[in-house]
Amino acid sequence: MKIAFMGTPDFAVHSLNVLIEEGMNVVCVVTQPDRPQGRKKVLTPTPVKAAAVEHGIPVLQPQRMRNPESIAELAAYEPDLIVTAAFGQILPKAVLDLPRLGCVNIHGSLLPKYRGGAPIQRCIINGETVTGITLMYMAEGLDTGDMISKIEVPITDEDTSGTLFAKMSEAGATILRQELPRLLEGKVDAEPQNDDESTYAPNLTREDEQLDWSKTSRELYNQVRGLVPFSGGFTLWNGEVFKVWKMSKPATDVTLTGAALDAKPGTVLDLSPEGIVVRTGDNTVTLTEIQPAGKKALKASEFVRGTSMTKGTVLG
Repeated sequence: MKIAFMGTPDFAVHSLNVLIEEGMNVVCVVTQPDRPQGRKKVLTPTPVKAAAVEHGIPVLQPQRMRNPESIAELAAYEPDLIVTAAFGQILPKAVLDLPRLGCVNIHGSLLPKYRGGAPIQRCIINGETVTGITLMYMAEGLDTGDMISKIEVPITDEDTSGTLFAKMSEAGATILRQELPRLLEGKVDAEPQNDDESTYAPNLTREDEQLDWSKTSRELYNQVRGLVPFSGGFTLWNGEVFKVWKMSKPATDVTLTGAALDAKPGTVLDLSPEGIVVRTGDNTVTLTEIQPAGKKALKASEFVRGTSMTKGTVLG
């Protein structure tokens, strides 16, 4: 059996390792081109490429998988099965039709919910308490293929996108290991998705990172967790970007009175050793890790000791 693996970030590495550990004949790995990373813009291979090179597996890095040259390069390996996990490009029908056992994808949600490029982040932002992995056959639509198997993953209040990505990566590897024998035998009873139950999880934009203080404390808390560690949330202070990397979990037993009750959302109510207390649409949140413009991220408790920010400052 010849297997081609397609993936790019850390999320996909565990699944590639499963194929290697199970002694599969991984004839090639397809991943995104090397990209500049960091302030010095050092050209850096993807995590999947690094894993493939370590195991001596040939690596293909097409700019566009739709190009005839890219398709021909992959076809030359004559894969019986293609396994994908967060590859980052939509596959054309010519690629989907290559392997006789089909193309399967390890998708980071319980389909048909959260089709699209950012299901893990969107689950946290939307306040979900459970998500999961769906192993599915790939089709021409966006995450619309028949479902092979699912595994649930709980989301805790302490999870960020970073911690949930790690959990989901492990779950993806588990489900692939469980289903691999059936996939190779071609004995899979797949279930069609119910399109009426589908939701969409588009890639995050700059607008998704901006904090709207008129939202509830819980909504803001979920938003920041869903953006960490990739971008964090941001607001404005003195006309400049003021990033928020961490908030304390919203208290449920706090009742606002007096000036705090009348303050507009975004108003700084207190600068305390615990952090920066900000009025929200329904109550308050405490910012505990922040990053002023042009500075490094730091604990809010350190920031308040030498800042010109005062009570009554309005963020946003």
